[in-house]
Amino acid sequence: MTYTVNCSILLTELPLLERPAAAAAAGFDAVEFWWPFADSVPADKDVDAFETAIKDAGVQLTGLNFNAGDMPAGDRGLVSWKGRCSEFKDNIDVVAGIGERLGCKAFNALYGNRMDEHSAEAQDELALKNLVAAAEGVARIGGTVLLEPVSGAERYPLKTAQDALDVIGKVHAEGPQNIKLLADFYHLAVNGDNVGAVIENHAKDFGHIQIADNPGRGAPGTGELPLGEWISRSRELGYAGPIGLEYKAPQAEAFGWLIR
Repeated sequence: MTYTVNCSILLTELPLLERPAAAAAAGFDAVEFWWPFADSVPADKDVDAFETAIKDAGVQLTGLNFNAGDMPAGDRGLVSWKGRCSEFKDNIDVVAGIGERLGCKAFNALYGNRMDEHSAEAQDELALKNLVAAAEGVARIGGTVLLEPVSGAERYPLKTAQDALDVIGKVHAEGPQNIKLLADFYHLAVNGDNVGAVIENHAKDFGHIQIADNPGRGAPGTGELPLGEWISRSRELGYAGPIGLEYKAPQAEAFGWLIR
């Protein structure tokens, strides 16, 4: 399980429920997804269909996002979104249930964009409460909440690893320890973070790694990032989890870079 295929950004030529099987056919034994439903609390039949697609494909679900809103429209999470707090908390139970049934332990909570009608302090206060609730909610299944710096979203406040680590530290101070940094090397590099230094200082504590090359958010080798070196060094320093493939590429070319 060296790599896990993000089936929300890869294999998109196929219907969503056919992507786990396509990942398996391409030689992978693990997949991850952004929130795959339109609602925070989807119908039972839709949840059942998603879980069945994973099981029938014979792959392990290694990661799942909490509902992040309408991502194509620019939403980037409900954690700090005032007015949707109860919806986020309802989503926690659904996420934990899917994780429990599929053996998934890692859950990415996108922080949310800044809102003009609310102060940053008020949004951060809500975010802390929601992240504590999320961590407590998945703790019962041995789960970990992931917090991710993101690029390409001007109003998203967590842009560097330290931005996310500062929030993680506040959650730890409230009690839950099961929240960790999601180190997406593409997002960190695009935002100008020192990825090498982040790895040296924090790799042993990464909750997850995701990769794409830059420029273009394409497959490894299409850009200029030393992804292989960064992965190897993270391994040397103690990161033992899978590497999330979260890049854009046509299905026919998506995995040609990888020699297994």
